[in-house]
Amino acid sequence: MPVTTSEPLPQPATVAERSRKREQAVVLAFAAVIFLGCFFSPPHLQDDVDAVQATIARNMIASGDWVTPHLNGVPYLEKPPLKYWAIAISYLVFGQHDWAARLPLMFSVIALCWVTTRFGAWAYGRKEGFNAGLVLATCVGLFLFTRILIVEAMLTLGITVALWAMLRALDPEEAHPRRWAALTAVSMALAVLLKGLIGVVFPVGIGVVYLLVTRQFFSRSTWKRLHPFSGALIFLAVAAPWHILATLHNPPYFSFTLHSIPGEYHGFFWYYFMNEHVLRFLGLRYPHDYNTVPRVLFWALHLVWLFPWSVYLPEIFKLNYKPVDRAGRANLLALCWIGFVMLFFTFSTTQEYYSVPIYPALALLIGAAMARESNWIRIGNKIVTAIAVTAAIVISVVLAKVWNVPAPGDISNALVQHPELYTLSMGHIDDLTLSSFAYLRLPLIIAGVAAVVGAVGTWIWRNSARKAALATALMMAIFFHAARIALVAFDPYLGSKPLADALVQSPPGQLIAADAYYAFSSVVYYAKRDVLLLNGRINNLQYGSYAPGAPQVFIDDAKFKTLWQGSGRYYLVIYGSSVPSVQKVVGADALVLVKESGGNYLFTNHPIGN
Repeated sequence: MPVTTSEPLPQPATVAERSRKREQAVVLAFAAVIFLGCFFSPPHLQDDVDAVQATIARNMIASGDWVTPHLNGVPYLEKPPLKYWAIAISYLVFGQHDWAARLPLMFSVIALCWVTTRFGAWAYGRKEGFNAGLVLATCVGLFLFTRILIVEAMLTLGITVALWAMLRALDPEEAHPRRWAALTAVSMALAVLLKGLIGVVFPVGIGVVYLLVTRQFFSRSTWKRLHPFSGALIFLAVAAPWHILATLHNPPYFSFTLHSIPGEYHGFFWYYFMNEHVLRFLGLRYPHDYNTVPRVLFWALHLVWLFPWSVYLPEIFKLNYKPVDRAGRANLLALCWIGFVMLFFTFSTTQEYYSVPIYPALALLIGAAMARESNWIRIGNKIVTAIAVTAAIVISVVLAKVWNVPAPGDISNALVQHPELYTLSMGHIDDLTLSSFAYLRLPLIIAGVAAVVGAVGTWIWRNSARKAALATALMMAIFFHAARIALVAFDPYLGSKPLADALVQSPPGQLIAADAYYAFSSVVYYAKRDVLLLNGRINNLQYGSYAPGAPQVFIDDAKFKTLWQGSGRYYLVIYGSSVPSVQKVVGADALVLVKESGGNYLFTNHPIGN
């Protein structure tokens, strides 16, 4: 007699839904292991922009002014405030810790990987969505450019949601286009509050190009689905209030001049809209405290930023870009997305990380290409295997060469500085020497393990695209944790927390920094005090220093000499290379050493008793 059961058999839709959730969970697990696994300290906040962002958020809480960002008491008008608000809220919830400053960025990156997975699954299918999310979560660029508190990954999340929502609103099978159109508007507004007008220029520009290419721009039905008028109202309701308040709080209200000089102050409107958007695009921003990546290098470096998945890029040329189905429309949008952003920065000043907003588009195309499991994908798996084997051999050779090399002090003793390159985000790479790897033995060993895991896994599963992809992703996850440990070794070189700790443990006194604020921003953050800037009225604080009521925190050599030779206690943080110039002002005997770290120094003007 046959056995019967009252439980129904799983339906295909139910099985597919379970598989979809399982694949999303895998992507989220990789993203969480990598980004949440590497957000804590050490490494501590670095000097320059890293500690600056964290300090501005703390200043908002202390001052109660959530409209105008301030740094060292000086109005800091160049960027919108959403990232500062997010960090400040994190402080209020978790306390004012450096790891709490990193949390909003880390959660944004994880959300970006999830959104990309969902975007891919909607446009192509589960397999393609899974691949896209995995590519984005484990590519070199996304990890590298989230090691400091820059906003590009958060901006990319806003742009990605806006473009996906636009495509869904246009989809003929979408039953609720108005909701997706509204989401497009909200996402663009939040992107503007993160990075400025580029948050709306990119989605709108990409969208216009896409609509023109697909011949939908002049179709009445297109605009009925996109609801541009209600969308504009939603956008303004979210984005406009802060811009209006910032303009009112920082007069004069309107100035359209195309130049400025030291001593001039034109208010928030000019600095934010004219200087930071128009003049920066033209390479005429005041002050000119930045550099630009050569155009060919800016394009070519994407082979590195998308590594290891860039080996599959040739396959994306075989995808269908005709907008005849959802997959074709998504491919075409991704192509417009990449082209618009890259051409925009080709004609503007660039940093290596400016192209982060195209990473999801590239991940979608690579994810779709990998799902084809073509002959080139199998060749790509073998290329990854070869690269992993080569990396394991190179790491072994380097370890053998430095295994018995002494590693006294910190890694700065083995590095060669190239300050002319530091206006580029990757400028410190040229500082490395062979002997510096003696300080990196543990991360080298872990990186070697990662290479072996990748080589073995991709070789064993060279004919299985899914398993080879998982082995590659695991390799990258292990490698990224090796990189985090390496950054701990660089802590005294890229940041100044040891100097801040020594300052906190010393008798009270006024801090002076012998350079612009950014040079020793982590000292200010960790010591929790303002600073006088010796010959530092330059770069980012120069413009705001001329605002009415701005504090007088800038001093010259004469004022420094008077303070240093007085009865009050002062502390000086200074680059080792700048010590001789200060000795000429006050004399070598007047500099009492408190602490040296990373080739930088903390001096005081009076001896400290035991």
